[in-house]
Amino acid sequence: MAYAPKSDFLSVMIERGYVADCTDYEGLDKALLAGPVTAYIGYDATAASLHVGHLLNIMMLRWLQKTGHRPITLMGGGTTKVGDPSFRSDERPLLDDAAIQTNIDGMGQVFARYLDYGADKALMLNNAEWLDNLNYLTFLREIGRHFSVNRMLSFESVKSRLDREQSLSFLEFNYMILQAYDFLELNRRYGVTLQMGGSDQWGNIVNGIDLTRRVDDRVIYGLTSPLLTTSDGRKMGKSAGGATWLNGAMLPPYEFWQFWRNSTDADVGRFLRLYTELPLDEIDRLAALGGSEINIAKIRLANEVTTLLHGADAAARAEETAREVFEQGGVGAELEVAVIPAALLGEGLSAVQALVQAGLVPSGKEAKRLVAEGGLRFNNEAVTDPQMSVDAHLIGDGLKVSIGKKKHRLLRVG
Repeated sequence: MAYAPKSDFLSVMIERGYVADCTDYEGLDKALLAGPVTAYIGYDATAASLHVGHLLNIMMLRWLQKTGHRPITLMGGGTTKVGDPSFRSDERPLLDDAAIQTNIDGMGQVFARYLDYGADKALMLNNAEWLDNLNYLTFLREIGRHFSVNRMLSFESVKSRLDREQSLSFLEFNYMILQAYDFLELNRRYGVTLQMGGSDQWGNIVNGIDLTRRVDDRVIYGLTSPLLTTSDGRKMGKSAGGATWLNGAMLPPYEFWQFWRNSTDADVGRFLRLYTELPLDEIDRLAALGGSEINIAKIRLANEVTTLLHGADAAARAEETAREVFEQGGVGAELEVAVIPAALLGEGLSAVQALVQAGLVPSGKEAKRLVAEGGLRFNNEAVTDPQMSVDAHLIGDGLKVSIGKKKHRLLRVG
């Protein structure tokens, strides 16, 4: 990053690796120094919980508040009714008002862990407040006339869909106009001068900046974060068992803790920078640990991230549970280890095959029967899909494979 910022917020963003691009580094830096700046990130209510893939941007909002500025979490009560087509191959399912509100309520529980809401503090808003009551003809005349269809078709999020000859509905095509309008309305109502988001939102953010300049002749900014993948190429937050949810009711704190504990060695330093508030010199020290000592850094990562979301007590309980599970097998005795060749993972290992490799059943047929009857558990979580993929990330430093309450084996890669 060539630009050397003077403001605390932009310094943190660049030093810790949050920034993919910015519409005007110098202009934003000056605005932050003159501050406080009000900034927002939008979240469509497509699920009852946010997941780990959202956590990077949540941390950006948290750092914004910690450095003296005002964050806004914008709930997409209106835009969810349209659906963001960005880099999707098909149209999102349409949700009714009740489902959208349920999802917003669930997402709000997570934000409350990271941001301090209240008067002159963080705000949670819903774009249905202004989108639900738009007059279509007035909107077309006052807002729609500022958008060029030719330019909209050139955005990669739309172009990639059309290049693959996959249908893009007129409903979805309107999404980028509505998101741009959000930025204009937030600037008018709350003095918002910065929109942040993942790099896949760059086109939508630029549209909002351009619209606000054309309509109200105001200067505003955009800042995007990188779309993270793990060092082994997986999308951040995705695992063999599905999304890594942030709501405790959808993913127990122990499983959340275990997700971070099982980070690959190459990801530990980067994750400590992005997902914790540890000082950079301490992160450098932890990331430099080699051999088995890197596990100390992984446990620190898991504890720090879990403490932010679920609290220090939950993190301590998770670490203690992990120690019990992997050192005593959860049953007061040493857990027998089964070592499998690394080549098996490259060929693709299913839950059924993992059970056989662990030596707990004699055949795939018996393993399938156990899964069908609900008798197999990985790390104390029930396995319902016999073809569930067991990869290096899931195994980590050891995957506890259990049949019932008394048969346990720790599966490791040799």
